Amino acid sequence: MMSPTLHVPGPDQIRRAPKVLLHDHLDGGLRPGTIVDLAAATGYDALPENEPDKLGIWFREAADSGSLERYLETFAHTCAVMQTRDALVRVAAECAEDLAADGVVYAEVRYAPEQHLEAGLTLEEVVEAVNEGFREGERRARQDGNRIRVGALLTAMRHAARSLEIAELANRYRDQGVVGFDIAGAEAGFPPTRHLDAFEYLKRENNHFTIHAGEAFGLPSIWQAIQWCGADRLGHGVRIIDDIEVAEDGSVKLGRLASYVRDKRIPLEMCPTSNLQTGAASSYAEHPIGLLRKLHFRTTVNTDNRLMSGTSMSQEFEKLTEAFGYTLDDMQWFTVNGMKSAFIPFDERLAMINDVIKPGYAELKSEWLFEQTAATSVSSSLAG
Repeated sequence: MMSPTLHVPGPDQIRRAPKVLLHDHLDGGLRPGTIVDLAAATGYDALPENEPDKLGIWFREAADSGSLERYLETFAHTCAVMQTRDALVRVAAECAEDLAADGVVYAEVRYAPEQHLEAGLTLEEVVEAVNEGFREGERRARQDGNRIRVGALLTAMRHAARSLEIAELANRYRDQGVVGFDIAGAEAGFPPTRHLDAFEYLKRENNHFTIHAGEAFGLPSIWQAIQWCGADRLGHGVRIIDDIEVAEDGSVKLGRLASYVRDKRIPLEMCPTSNLQTGAASSYAEHPIGLLRKLHFRTTVNTDNRLMSGTSMSQEFEKLTEAFGYTLDDMQWFTVNGMKSAFIPFDERLAMINDVIKPGYAELKSEWLFEQTAATSVSSSLAG
């Protein structure tokens, strides 16, 4: 009989498995129907499609270009309908609901407050609306029998000049649902070192931050994010593979930067489907996450933008399971990595690991074991 630790899970088990999500954009995860509703309510008439199913397809096809810059253009439509308090509350609540229904028990969802001011909201009003939405979504999820905790990451756009202001905003709301800070946007031409004042401020305040780095741009972006800026985590970090040599005999040699990232256990927020869309990887089977998992980097699995990628955490794990034969043990390893790397206090992370994640995977493994035992008993009785 196959050991349960070698069991490759099916879609139902993957969906029911506890999952942790560290890299998910609020404006990249709207329901297509919600976009249509909000566009009608606010008078936004620039949507490329007005039928939800067709609109969802348009987002996925527009994002599937192989270009990060083209991928980012799709956000003009989602941000356009997220300019009022009610819209932000709705989008955030639905985000929490959707993640919980997919088995996500802890999520850090990021958004850029500066992109939601066109209708007159203040930065503070944006943060408070999103926080209200997350709490409402958590409540609705509990009513549906699901449990989730959502923390917010406030993002500054790397091409703009408001990073210190957003960092200060993140620090003011750090005990009110905001767990950290991020910078995002096109990497080329906009290095993280442009925002050193924000990172220095956060370090002085003992606050947490992640940096989009090593996605469309290479090793210099990762090096700057870590050594100049002091990032706690790397958003994507997929190009760290450029500092790893694999010889014909299968032996592996890590460069100095890759060794440092692994030795320091710097978390990598991997987003496989998104990386395929932006050209950072050519296929799931060739995605660097396979090698990085074998080499025991602190890799985590994430969605990035569920709308644009037409994905979910369950679908990401399904693709990785198909590509690499990952088992429930592998899923648990990625999930525990995510929880260890979260921006909430240590004791709360430990409680999530010991009281939610490990028991959840133990239940799935025991479920499979009993199913196999029952199947074996039936086969034996028929043979007799």
